[in-house]
Amino acid sequence: MIVVAGEALIDLVPQGTGALAALTPALGGGPYNTAVALARLGSPTAFCSRVSLDAFGEALLERLRASGVDLSPVQRGPEPTTLAVATVGADGSAAYSFYVEGTADRLFTAPAALPSGTRAISFGTCSLVLEPGASAYEGLLRDAAARGLFTALDPNIRAGLIPDPDAYRARFESWLPSVTLLKLSAEDAEWLGGTPREWLAAGPAAVVVTRGGDGLTAYTRDGGVYEVPGERVEVADTIGAGDTVNAALLHGLAERDALGARAVAELGPRDWAGLLDFAARAAAVTCSRPGAEPPYAHELRP
Repeated sequence: MIVVAGEALIDLVPQGTGALAALTPALGGGPYNTAVALARLGSPTAFCSRVSLDAFGEALLERLRASGVDLSPVQRGPEPTTLAVATVGADGSAAYSFYVEGTADRLFTAPAALPSGTRAISFGTCSLVLEPGASAYEGLLRDAAARGLFTALDPNIRAGLIPDPDAYRARFESWLPSVTLLKLSAEDAEWLGGTPREWLAAGPAAVVVTRGGDGLTAYTRDGGVYEVPGERVEVADTIGAGDTVNAALLHGLAERDALGARAVAELGPRDWAGLLDFAARAAAVTCSRPGAEPPYAHELRP
């Protein structure tokens, strides 16, 4: 079982140009998309979050159920669902503004236990920024690492939600000793101001940096650098692409029985080439269709 911990929200996606373009609601949130993608790829997956009792919350849970995600760790609350208003650029890239005050997901509290058989847990995005839930997720991350679970972190920076960038950067660095796999975009890396080698020295067994259409690069503690190009595809938008990479990496590691720091260290060039290529192909499928629609396993078979 791989547990994905973090927010579920509604993306409001413009159906045209200009500030007053019609907005279409879409199910989203970085961790939410990761959970859907993992389940579609065939990994036993559970979602750990706090979801509203409103109609949006019900729709979010229904998609998880349809994808085969275990909902036993999900908490419910009467507060509204978080809204993210997306702006899609000419190149398909997405930017967001958020409506988060008093919403259900930021009131998350850490569960007493994770589902039986949990081998890994993934964190990221808004859930590690918005208090009081951020501290609860942070505590869950540290506890999972102390218990020997594989931990993955995708910071997926949303700068508009971070009132004190320097404080967030210091907090990010404090998480690294509890992280097995750090995955982030080149834009995230630039905003954070560090380097893969610096982050590896702080704790992770591997760091994977995504570079959009230019591909992915993995860095390992032994000095290894492994790179694959991006898959060429006609881009509808990039919503959910990074989340799909996150899911594909976790799924690929699970298939290789490599959900552990020692096992990651033992991966060779062929392993990393296959793992990164699989993630690049999965992300390309997501980019080829509007919204966060990650692929199913059968869509990625050679």
